[in-house]
Amino acid sequence: MTKARPLPRLAVFFAALAASAALAQPAQAPRTDLRPAAAPRNVTVVDRIVAVVNDDVITQNELQERLQSLTQQLRRGGGQMPSQDALQSQVLERMINEIVQTQMAKETGLRVDDATVEKAVQRIADDNNLSMSAFRSALERDGTSFNRFREDMRKEIMLTRLREREVENAVVVTDAEVETELARAAKQRVDTEYKLQHVLVMIPQQASPEQIESRRRRAGQALAELRKGATFAEIAATYSDAGDALQGGDLGWRPAGRLPTVFLEAIEKIRPGEVTDILRSPNGFHIVKLVETRGKDSAPTVTQTRVRHILLRTKEGVSDADARARLTRLRARIIAGEDFGELARVTSEDGSAAKGGDLGWISPGDTVPEFEHAMSPLAIGEVSQPVQTPFGWHLVQVLERRAEEMTEERKKLAARQTVRARKADDAYQDWVRQMRDRAFVEIRLDER
Repeated sequence: MTKARPLPRLAVFFAALAASAALAQPAQAPRTDLRPAAAPRNVTVVDRIVAVVNDDVITQNELQERLQSLTQQLRRGGGQMPSQDALQSQVLERMINEIVQTQMAKETGLRVDDATVEKAVQRIADDNNLSMSAFRSALERDGTSFNRFREDMRKEIMLTRLREREVENAVVVTDAEVETELARAAKQRVDTEYKLQHVLVMIPQQASPEQIESRRRRAGQALAELRKGATFAEIAATYSDAGDALQGGDLGWRPAGRLPTVFLEAIEKIRPGEVTDILRSPNGFHIVKLVETRGKDSAPTVTQTRVRHILLRTKEGVSDADARARLTRLRARIIAGEDFGELARVTSEDGSAAKGGDLGWISPGDTVPEFEHAMSPLAIGEVSQPVQTPFGWHLVQVLERRAEEMTEERKKLAARQTVRARKADDAYQDWVRQMRDRAFVEIRLDER
């Protein structure tokens, strides 16, 4: 099977939509007719433009809708609430960045067809063990229309493809960089991961010395408030220009190799719970908090899975719905006691049918993301729900798992992926900054 890039973690996206789409996801496309959103009866809504972004606008009602959604999300999660002005400024800036990227995607002909959106929505429903009707009901209970959800999903896929095309496809990893990464990992002799939060105060492209000094002072103010006892989440939401600012600047768990050298050198000097001094990178000024570390003193290993499957291909006379329904019936027969391997031999349309669908031992990255996504959470002996990949529709069953020491070839592959991911992260931040700097943006928040 040919490897392809996975979509974002859609189950997480669904959870975030409990608050009508998290800020990290694409915003609703801006309206240009300036008509206010539907309001409750007997309530007069007066809308106005709060920002102009090239040929589009953001209205007060759109900004308030996003603010309300995010406020609900932060309260549900027990997050620290920044001041209303800081929150409004952060939300507006993220809406601007989303619109700039959406404009570029559309202007360059990037489109996401309905079939792709339907597959993504179906996958989210499957992740949450919901039928499509139950999924619709869950969205409606949380105040999100199904059509709005679909369009948010369309934008999420489109912006992911834009990042791939404009940033990730241009990342080049040299053999020398791979060797350097392998040497660093060998010297470290421990597979260490760090849980981090950060604040990023960006420096505009081609900034003057005065602008750089102004941004440095802003970072200094953020650090001073942290030293006085302010929570990191509050400071990130107030000061950070990073896309995760409203999630407390949370970077999650990052392996050492995924971190910029400037981060790694600084956090190795502090203990969990402490923050670094101000760090400088090409993108701006950073403050990093080390939340926790973890690691194991052992040789690098990879978890391999022995798996078998039944594949049905769609073709003339066999629609997606037909293939899915047939696999659902086959799964019921397997659950009732029929042998998976025997059914694979007589029904599967893959070359592995003669072996009862057995694909042998598979390492991470050996299959397309949709297949791996279905396989990874399965317990030994468990059979997946029907899952669609570019090859057709599958039932997947995990037979065994094992931890194998990584071969030299796989170590090199892992090192190359680590370097690529690190360079892509840095390049994406720089690209977003450049896009924002080139756009015509007029903010009218203070106008009344």
